Amino acid sequence: MAKKTVASLQTSSKRLTKVIRMEKSPKTGAYMFVESIMAPELVNDFLNKK
Repeated sequence: MAKKTVASLQTSSKRLTKVIRMEKSPKTGAYMFVESIMAPELVNDFLNKK
């Protein structure tokens, strides 16, 4: 399964990271991409979550 941090985004006072994770759908078996924008400290928890 591919995991990748795509971009670091910076707003006026907060640093944010856009993360894309690939997941396999339990119904169809096809892969789908889950995107989220979050603080850099939370990236590892998001990528390790199944």
